[in-house]
Formats: sequence, structure tokens, C-alpha cells
Amino acid sequence: MVQSGSDPSPTLAAVIVAAGKGLRAGQPMPKQFALWRGKPVLRHAAERLKGAGVGALCVVIPEGAEVLVREMLSGLEPLILVQGGATRQESVRAGLEALESEAPNHVLIHDAARPDCPADVVERLTGGLASHAGAIPVLPVVDSMVVATGELMEAKAEREALRRVQTPQAFRYPDILSAHRDWQGDPDAGDDAQVAQAAGLTVALVDGDERLRKLTFADDFVQGGAMIRTGTGYDVHRLSPGEELWLCGIRIEHDKGLAGHSDADVALHAVVDAILGAAGEGDIGQHFPPSDPRWRGAPSSKFIEHAVSLASAKGYNVGNVDLTIICEAPKIGKHRDEMRATLAGLLGVESECVNVKATTTEKLGFTGRGEGIAAQAVATLVKR
Repeated sequence: MVQSGSDPSPTLAAVIVAAGKGLRAGQPMPKQFALWRGKPVLRHAAERLKGAGVGALCVVIPEGAEVLVREMLSGLEPLILVQGGATRQESVRAGLEALESEAPNHVLIHDAARPDCPADVVERLTGGLASHAGAIPVLPVVDSMVVATGELMEAKAEREALRRVQTPQAFRYPDILSAHRDWQGDPDAGDDAQVAQAAGLTVALVDGDERLRKLTFADDFVQGGAMIRTGTGYDVHRLSPGEELWLCGIRIEHDKGLAGHSDADVALHAVVDAILGAAGEGDIGQHFPPSDPRWRGAPSSKFIEHAVSLASAKGYNVGNVDLTIICEAPKIGKHRDEMRATLAGLLGVESECVNVKATTTEKLGFTGRGEGIAAQAVATLVKR
């Protein structure tokens, strides 16, 4: 076991099972380590759980994968790496045992091959633990079902009584650890709910999400079929004495600031319009009209969050943003890295997915005369 970081007693911990071979996916390495939408599948899964409030994270990995996984999950500490067993049940037990020193109240057990876990699913799961020892996400069965013997239909199955089971599955930590220690059933238990039920624990069903689908076959990694949408944004604000100057979410010391109804962050406004345009959701003025007193002095980060949420509701993630700030002063270069990191954080993407540039107009026009600052942005959305 290899551990890094520390978290003395997290309320919620997680075990990610990533020790399998994943050969059916047709990738040159186990599917949990393969690239999917620009990042390793395992990185997606871990980031989603961390974003949903998970503290300590234990990843069950194949023998010899410590260096690879530590690099993949850099920055997601506290992190525990433990070698998997011969079966999934043994791997999960190893992960649970490794978390014992963390003493979490609750634990999520998740398959690494399910990279897109919505935070609201985690919220429903942990809510279910208020009255049950376990909770699992499920989806209804919509197709007709039959019981088969070989290639022959034997009987009709009542789909109303069936559910599709997903992960992560949530449990009170001491209960599921004890259940795995006492497990005497099939060595390759299908999931942890079976282990819990065999120990006499009650397991609640909560609504799952289609986004939690498992990456299984080569076609799941084909990006060519993903829908990509692009939008552009442009904004201008006047420079005025006595105003604060906010650009890309950071405050910059300058003898003038940008005037506007909100904090007048012209850079973020251009990005908002680009995202709204890509999502087909109009423009910033429709969502945050200057006539509405609620937005007087409001931080433009709220506008970014709103635009991203609208795109997400339509099934899109931000792919990348390219932003150009147009002004004679202040000089943007020394602030570029901080701007990039701040904007990436607001968008929920890696910094490498954000580019911030600056240019002048060679003393021409209103920007050249120092009367205002303009910004233009391009945003790409990718269908989940």
C-alpha cells in the first residue's frame, strides 16, 4: 500500500476499483488508464468523486501500476493506492481495509470504468444512508425482458420488478467492511450490494443517471461521434476613474477600472457569451439584464457558473476556451497564468484547456486611446 497526503477523519471516503484488465475495450492498456475525452478514464472518475465531496480516496490498482496511477491522479490527495486481489470482491475488501485508518463514516465503492458521476447521484446515495446501511443507484428497465436457456426463450421476465444497477454504491463504512470480511458467497461477487445483503444489511434504491454508463467496448472510446458545438463572444466596457479593475476573475491594480452594472469583468463576459452561444442559450443580456438590481456589482463568476450549468443541463461539458483581451494598459502578460488558472477553475476544466491572450490595437480606436477594454472568446462544448 502506498499513501500520500492526509485527511484525519473524512466523513465520506471512496474506493475506486481499477485493478481489472479491461481487454474488451480494445485499448493498448487497461481501459481505466486509457484516454477518454482528453484524460485517463480513472482521472475522470476520481475528479468527479472529489468534486462531489469525497475526502480520502483509495484506488485499487494492478501490480506495478503505482507510478502510473500516482501521475494520473496528481493533485487529488489524500490518496491511497493498494494492489487488487484475484477477484473484484477481494479487490474491494483490500480497498476497504486500506481505509480503516481514515475512519470514514461512509464510503462509496465505484468502478473506474464509469468516468462521469454526477454530484447529485452522490447526494442521493449519502442521503439514503440516513436510514439504511447501504444505497445503490438504479435505472428502470425499458425493454422487454425474457429468461433464456441457451438460445431459447424460457419465460417472460417482469421488467417492472427489475432494475439496472450502477456504481458508485454507498455504505456505512463499518458495516460494509464487516460484510466483506464475513463474505462466504461467490468468490466473484457481482457487486457490493450483494455482499451487504448477504450480511443482513438493508440496501436502499435511489435514482441513477444515464451519464453513469460503463465504458466497455472499443466504440465507447471513439470520439468522432461526439457532438461538438462552438460559440463566440465579444464584449466591451469603458475604463473609468474610481472603479475596480476585474479581468478574468482577478482584481488588477490600475489607475482606472471598468464601469458596468456588475463587476464589469469584460473577459468573463466574453466567455459567458461564447458558452451561451455554443449551448444555443442566447446572450448574457438575456440572462443578466442591466436593468435587474440583483446584478448590481455582482461578481461575473456567477455568470460563468450559470452558463456552464445551462450547457451541462443540455448534456455538454466545456471542452476548451480561447480568450483574447484587447487593451493598451494594463499589461496582461504578468497576470496571464493566474487568469488562466482562475478561469479554468470556474469552468471546471484543466488549465491546459484554457488559453488567455492579449493584444493591442496599435493606439487606434477606443482601446488604443485607453478609453476601454474589449475581449473576444471562443468556447467549445463537447457532448457527454
